[in-house]
Amino acid sequence: MSSKRIAIVLGAMGVLPASGALAHHGIANFDLNKDIELTGVITELAFVNPHSWLYLNVAGANGEVTPMRCEMRAATVLKRSGWTREMLAAGQTVKITGSPDRHDPHACYLGTITLADGRSMDRYGQLQKPDSATRLDRPERLPNGDPNINGDWAGEQRVMTDWRGIEGALVPLSVANTVGSGELPPGTRAFPGARGTPESLADDAIHTAWSFRPSPVTLTDAGKLAGEGFDPSSTNNPRLRCEPTNILFDWTFETFVNRITQDENAIRIQYGAMGIDRTIWLNEKEHPASIEPSIAGHSIGHWDNDVLVVDTIGFKPGVLSADTSTMHSDALHVVERFSLDRDRGALRREYVAVDPKYFSGEYRGADAVLGSDLPYEAPSCDDRSYVTGKETPAAAQPAPAPSKPWWMFWK
Repeated sequence: MSSKRIAIVLGAMGVLPASGALAHHGIANFDLNKDIELTGVITELAFVNPHSWLYLNVAGANGEVTPMRCEMRAATVLKRSGWTREMLAAGQTVKITGSPDRHDPHACYLGTITLADGRSMDRYGQLQKPDSATRLDRPERLPNGDPNINGDWAGEQRVMTDWRGIEGALVPLSVANTVGSGELPPGTRAFPGARGTPESLADDAIHTAWSFRPSPVTLTDAGKLAGEGFDPSSTNNPRLRCEPTNILFDWTFETFVNRITQDENAIRIQYGAMGIDRTIWLNEKEHPASIEPSIAGHSIGHWDNDVLVVDTIGFKPGVLSADTSTMHSDALHVVERFSLDRDRGALRREYVAVDPKYFSGEYRGADAVLGSDLPYEAPSCDDRSYVTGKETPAAAQPAPAPSKPWWMFWK
C-alpha cells in the first residue's frame, strides 16, 4: 500500500485527527523503554474490560514465589482477535516478555506470551481472520422502505504497528500489515507512552500522556473554567470509574460491540462501552418541553434520502473530551448523520456538537463502524489498573455488584 493510500485509509477511519484512538490510559502505566521476562504458573485470568489481567506465580532463584499480574487488552477485543479463556487456563506454565509497571513491582505489561504447548502470541496477535466487511447479510430495507441498520456493529480493531504493543503507532487492523514493525505510517504519531515517546520519558508519564493535546473546540470563558482542575489521569475521568463519557466518544471506544434494534417508530442503540442505552424516536417531530437530563439525552430522528439525521438535547453536564479536559454543559446540542455503506459493510457517522455556554464554535467529527465479527454482550467493567504496589494480585477483586446492573444508573 502506498504512503498516499495509507494516509487516505487512516483519515477515513478517524486515525489522523486527535481522537479516541489515542485516548487510552493503560499504556502509560508501564515503562515501555524497559524489557522484562517472566516465567510462572497461571493462577487466574481476569478476562474483563477495559483491561484483562493474567495472574501468575513466579519462582525466584531461591525458590521463593512472587505473585505477579500482567496487563492485557480488553476482553472484548481479545475475543474479537480469537483469544479464549481456555488458552490461558490456570495451572499451566507460561513465559512472558514485556515491560514493568512504573510503580507496582508486582505488575507488568504483556508484550508476548509463550504457552505451555509452545505457541507464542504477541499482544495484538490475531488468531482468526476478521470478516466484518462480509457481515451485512440482512435485508437491505425494512418493510416500510427505511434503510436497515439493525444488527451488531463495532469499530475496526486498532493494533500497534509493533504487534507486541511496545513501540510504533496505533492503526486500523487493515493498515497494520502494510508497514514495518514499529514504524509510523504517514500522518500518524507514535502512541503516547510507546517506547521512545516524550510521554514515556517524562517524569510523570501517566499525566503527560493524558495532557498533550489542546481542546478539540474553541471554549468560552465558562468552558475554560469548567475544565480547570479536571485531571484525566485521575478518577475525575469517568472512564477510570467505569462510567460512560458521552454518546460521541463511547460509540467507537475500544472498538467494543454496539447493537442497533430498529423499527419504523424508534431505533434503540445499546453501546458496548460503559453501557449507554439510547432511543432515537422516529415518530416525534419535536423534543418534549420537559426532559430529565441524562448522559444519553433525548434523541429524535428522521430519514433524509437514506441518511438518518438524529437531533439530541437534554444532556447532563459532563465530559466532552477527557483527554483534553474539555467539558460540556446542559446546553449541549448534538446532530448526527448516519449513512450505510453496504459495499464496505460500514455504518458511517458524521456529527456536529454545539454548546453556547461552553463553546464559541462547533465540535465536528466522523467515524465508522463495521458489521461486527463478535456478538454484542451486555457491557461490564472491572478496572484493575490501579491496584497499589502494597496489595498482592489476589487482593484485586471486583467491586460488589450493585442492586441492579451498573449501566442502568447512567442512561
